[in-house]
Amino acid sequence: MAELKLSESRDLTRIERIGAHSHIRGLGLDSTLEPRAVSEGMVGQTSARKAAGVILQMIKEGKIAGRAVLLAGQPGTGKTAIAMGIAKSLGQETPFAMIAGSELFSLEMSKTEALMQAFRKAIGVRIKEETEVIEGEVVEVQIDRPAVSGAASKTGKLTLKTTEMETVYDLGAKMIEALGKEKVQSGDVIAIDKASGKITKLGRSFSRSRDYDAMGPQTKFLQCPDGELQKRKEVVHCVTLHEIDVINSRTQGFLALFTGDTGEIRAEVREQIDTKVAEWREEGKAEIVPGVLFIDENEMSPILVVATNRGITTIRGTNYKSPHGIPIDLLDRLLIISTQPYSEDEIRKILDIRCQEEDVEMSEEAKVLLTKIGVETSLRYAIHLITAAALACQKRKGKIVEMEDISRVYQLFLDVKRSTQYLMEYQNQYMFNEVPTGEGDDDESTAMLS
Repeated sequence: MAELKLSESRDLTRIERIGAHSHIRGLGLDSTLEPRAVSEGMVGQTSARKAAGVILQMIKEGKIAGRAVLLAGQPGTGKTAIAMGIAKSLGQETPFAMIAGSELFSLEMSKTEALMQAFRKAIGVRIKEETEVIEGEVVEVQIDRPAVSGAASKTGKLTLKTTEMETVYDLGAKMIEALGKEKVQSGDVIAIDKASGKITKLGRSFSRSRDYDAMGPQTKFLQCPDGELQKRKEVVHCVTLHEIDVINSRTQGFLALFTGDTGEIRAEVREQIDTKVAEWREEGKAEIVPGVLFIDENEMSPILVVATNRGITTIRGTNYKSPHGIPIDLLDRLLIISTQPYSEDEIRKILDIRCQEEDVEMSEEAKVLLTKIGVETSLRYAIHLITAAALACQKRKGKIVEMEDISRVYQLFLDVKRSTQYLMEYQNQYMFNEVPTGEGDDDESTAMLS
């Protein structure tokens, strides 16, 4: 490996979408680490969030090394939400890798390799390099479109200025496309990487702050850049060790990150990468960014944050029983945070947040019914019904989800308890049925239903 290859893949791999925990923005703590009742998408679990806040401070101060955290609680008590809140509070550049413990037993690669990849996904490298950029305030964007479509490619001119100079640049088709993608307009302050042609919109100029009556809270105002338009500037890229591993072990480079099938990576490649990163650290070109590795459904593994909803159960691969199915000697080395079931009021507040996140308008009566379903079944099941009820509402050409929509999807989709009851009633009609049918099995059947 003559030269270590890098790729700025953070923007490509971190895609925002509406998911089960996309409404989480942080832990919802104030400056004294006291949890707010409802904040940053978090509701309830005040004691667990306060403990997670202490863990967060330990991570920021680099004092978490050699320690691990266990989130223990019943299903649907916010364990994953707390782990996600920790990751969000650490910032965008902090790697957050998540894997279910059961995945390690279903992957084609060895368990050791799967864990190694998970660990290296949770270790970031902040790489600093100097590059030539053109930075200035956009005075005018002029695009010349051909009269006949397809006759010729578009051309244009871009006028940029600083406090000391103003220059007009000729634009090719690719630059015009990049400007359109970033929605660049006059008054924006932009930076253009000369090597790659990447355009970054830095914000709006203060001189153009009165152009619109209203602007979003994300709009950032800047002074017009001073000095010359073209300058050398330090650029920071943040990638994970696993991404560097994949880029340097596959012929297709960073495109291998999109295939999903990264396969096993040779130890020699990792050794070379670790050596190179260590050199960069000594030269001041790179910093290590310790992240969070969250393993759900956990019953092994000394990592940073693990979660379990298991009680006293058998340790996998042995005949011994232990709390949470975790060996006692490992359990003794964990900082354990316990979560409690949500109250009816907290479930209602979480459902309100999820309706807002999924852009679903729901009547008060429907929310009351959905909250009751969440109390009697599970919070996860109630959240699943929100989008399904919205689709049922669209089907009847309604605008607001009503009780009839909730009732309809409740009948269509079974919760775990009703599904188990159905299986118990018709168990003889299923293949590979392993439930015994003796007289002394009533207790076992009752336990499954509960």
